[in-house]
Amino acid sequence: MPEDPIAHSELAALTRRFEEVAEKHDREFGIIKSDLTAVRLQVGNLDQKVEALGEKIDRNQAQIIELLTQLVGQRPDAG
Repeated sequence: MPEDPIAHSELAALTRRFEEVAEKHDREFGIIKSDLTAVRLQVGNLDQKVEALGEKIDRNQAQIIELLTQLVGQRPDAG
């Protein structure tokens, strides 16, 4: 039985469409993966900044406590 040229061309068209969609999905997945990597890096940077800010706040609070401790017991009009 000879091959059906219409069926063959339909199969070729479906194969092309499938491959195009697969390539499109691969590209989109690559873009999403790249975006997620960028987000991870930004979150890491934010974590570092928050940690540094927390340390700075701790230092400032320690200085405030030290200064307040030095002031305790001093008369306000003493100079």
